Amino acid sequence: MTTVRVVSKKKIFRFVLIVLVIFIILTLISMLLFYKINLGKVSSNDEIIPFEVTENDNYTSLAKKLKKQNLIKNTLVYKIYIKLHSPKEKLKVGAYPLSQDMTVKDIVATLTEGPDKDLSHRRITFPEGLHMRKVVKLIADNTKYEEEDIYKTGADKTFLKSLINEYWFLTDEILNKNIYYPLEGYLYPDTYEFKDDDSIEDIYKTMLDNTDNKLKEYQSLFNKSKYNIHQVLTLASVIELEASTKEDRQGVSSVFQNRLSKNMGLESDVTTYYGLKKELTESIKGKVYDYTPYNTRSKTLNGKLPIGPICNPSVESIEAALNPKKTSYYYFVADTNKKVYFAKTYNEHLKIIQKLKEQGIWNA
Repeated sequence: MTTVRVVSKKKIFRFVLIVLVIFIILTLISMLLFYKINLGKVSSNDEIIPFEVTENDNYTSLAKKLKKQNLIKNTLVYKIYIKLHSPKEKLKVGAYPLSQDMTVKDIVATLTEGPDKDLSHRRITFPEGLHMRKVVKLIADNTKYEEEDIYKTGADKTFLKSLINEYWFLTDEILNKNIYYPLEGYLYPDTYEFKDDDSIEDIYKTMLDNTDNKLKEYQSLFNKSKYNIHQVLTLASVIELEASTKEDRQGVSSVFQNRLSKNMGLESDVTTYYGLKKELTESIKGKVYDYTPYNTRSKTLNGKLPIGPICNPSVESIEAALNPKKTSYYYFVADTNKKVYFAKTYNEHLKIIQKLKEQGIWNA
């Protein structure tokens, strides 16, 4: 005869209780570990990031801005820390020297000490070939201004007309409603220092002042060119993204100007991407020949330049646009090492591509 063992309700309850207690303990340990880890430094990068505190900020509301500048790991953990360790010192307006290798405790301690007067200037570097979307992001990441306001100011007709009156190289062409960003191509790539109290208008004008200084040297060449300044900068911006050496840029400029003289399209991929507001790393299959005022693969732009610049070009690319090589080339292709190969005919161009494919260095 089989004996059936009956487990009492008391034992079941005790077992469930033990499991529940273990679960609660493990959960608490996990939460404490999560809290502790997210109080730590974001990275070992000790580069000082001037952090702006404005009049409407408080210790808690700073969470979003700190996260945006990658100074803290988690906004909720930061807010909990502030709740648990409420700073007695009033938060003061100004710039604070923070870095990614500071813990939340270090950051809060620095904020309680008050702003650093030595950070009254912001240094921002704009690399060559950046398009406006990246320029705006850099300004927003390093100043107190939001991207939306930076875009809005850069498109304000009254502001733009005042700039046209002030700067010899700006013309009514930037007011064309089909241009994505009116000041694209005119903000010279360089390292700038801005004051904390500089307005968005001040920032734009500081960059335009630098462009003025750089372009003055080429005024005689601008006057001799068959293209106006807007067209030269437009051509230079495409050259900037298609070639990386001085020699290749002059060659690419030659190809483009030869094609324009024959009423051919530039057929530049970088203009296609810009026209679709896509990064070069993104896929645009099926949209290669779609019309935009920038896409030179569209037959509508045969014999024409894009409506405006597609990035902010270097002096080297501007020089190439003003003074191209004299060649009979109508085609070029770059390999994965950014070396550019030129061809006079389409068949020759295809042979170069085939050879690059065989070598495994074709930049598809």
